[in-house]
Amino acid sequence: MGKGRKSHGRTSLPRERAELRPTGPLWRRAPTRLDDGRAVSDFLMVIPLLNRRPEAEILRVIGRIEEVFEHHFDNILFADLNLRLNLLWVSVKPVPGLCLDIPATIHQVVPEARLIAQPPHTVVRRRGRQ
Repeated sequence: MGKGRKSHGRTSLPRERAELRPTGPLWRRAPTRLDDGRAVSDFLMVIPLLNRRPEAEILRVIGRIEEVFEHHFDNILFADLNLRLNLLWVSVKPVPGLCLDIPATIHQVVPEARLIAQPPHTVVRRRGRQ
């Protein structure tokens, strides 16, 4: 992570080292489909009070997250850290288990990071699919 500015409370975490910079709306930037038409998977994590920490600590947390991303380089398509809301959005290839494995690893290196998930009993299943 190079030196950056905390502008507008957002940072995008691309495949290169992250830069703190303002960005456009997430719905315009995050991928929804792969080239072959398959839908991408994504997950959301909250990192409570991250935006209230000193900039050096924020950069350390980002560095830890980037190290996790380096281990999953081939599967991570997009990541965005919204410092205003303390939210990390990550889009990945639709590989079974990635949306649990990557957040679990992030939680190991950033213990306060929590996966935001929908309780399994509230998931609506399509007919004929289990």
